[in-house]
Amino acid sequence: MTTMTEPFTSRTSQRDNFFSRSERWLDERGKGAWIAAMVLGFIFFWPVGLALLAYMIWSKRMFSSSSRSCSRKMHRSMTMGRPTGNSAFDAYKADTLRRLEDEQDSFETFLERLRAAKDKSEFDSFMDERAARNEDAAEA
Repeated sequence: MTTMTEPFTSRTSQRDNFFSRSERWLDERGKGAWIAAMVLGFIFFWPVGLALLAYMIWSKRMFSSSSRSCSRKMHRSMTMGRPTGNSAFDAYKADTLRRLEDEQDSFETFLERLRAAKDKSEFDSFMDERAARNEDAAEA
């Protein structure tokens, strides 16, 4: 004996499966694929484009920089997941990739510190100019 909820549940799970597969497919291709899907949605049927834009903002896919680290981890898992059959080479490859990723992370941290120092020096010079203008205005 079947109930009325079984067909609904199977249709819902199929729909969820389609959306999750589509989301995974777009995530594998990066932020550009999401933007292209949104633009195509606006071109063919504007509510779809609007829905994609809202989803991208809501899920923070639009503004997050985590897509770079996520795609890097995915690329690493894809390249490291295929063994060549030579264990020495596979170990060397894994070690080299790990070292390069560590260097890249160190460089990105250095760039962030450099940007912060530049921002601070620009802010300090602004505050010095502002203080000088206030002193000139007070003297006059």
